[in-house]
Amino acid sequence: MSAFPVILSSPSGGGKTTISRRILSVREDVGYSVSCTTRPRRPGEVDGRDYYFLTRPEFARRRDAGDFAESAEVHGNLYGTLRVEIERVLGSGRHVIMDIDVQGAAQIRHAFPSSVAIFILPPSGPVLLDRLRNRHTESQDELAKRLRSALNELREVDRFEYVIVNDSLDDAIRRVGSIIDAEVVRRYRVAGLSRQVAELTACLEAELHPPSS
Repeated sequence: MSAFPVILSSPSGGGKTTISRRILSVREDVGYSVSCTTRPRRPGEVDGRDYYFLTRPEFARRRDAGDFAESAEVHGNLYGTLRVEIERVLGSGRHVIMDIDVQGAAQIRHAFPSSVAIFILPPSGPVLLDRLRNRHTESQDELAKRLRSALNELREVDRFEYVIVNDSLDDAIRRVGSIIDAEVVRRYRVAGLSRQVAELTACLEAELHPPSS
């Protein structure tokens, strides 16, 4: 099997993080790439599990060194995905699932062209607004930033191969799993396909046209 990155993007509150965590809990062939951020750690978050929490100078140093496959400033904080994190998971033979914004998705696809990009849509505008308002972790200014970002992210949906409406979490998880399964057997991902077809063809040709005695 040829492992590949699986990118989940959505407006904030679309459910991409919840879906990625559930996929990780039910599939052994999928691993997680821990991202870096400069935002403050929230209650219950663990460095190295939820994020690598970096200072802005440390983040900038690693970005300038080319360590990130993608990085962006979102809601006033820096976020990024380390190349070595992606390569670590792929090297273990597992697909790497990432929940990142649309800016990061474009950069990941440039760095790893085999990536599969999935956009998660909330079922309606009111549902999205409720999810954003019910977080209770941000000020009104921060909420306004998320709303503006969500608006811009929704305008990028045409850049994604797949779109899933997250009207049912269980259905959304099943659909992401179905996409992964289908992508595994895409022709260009099948290792040794040309050799295998050539061997089969040679076998049939020999049967149809045996050498004359």
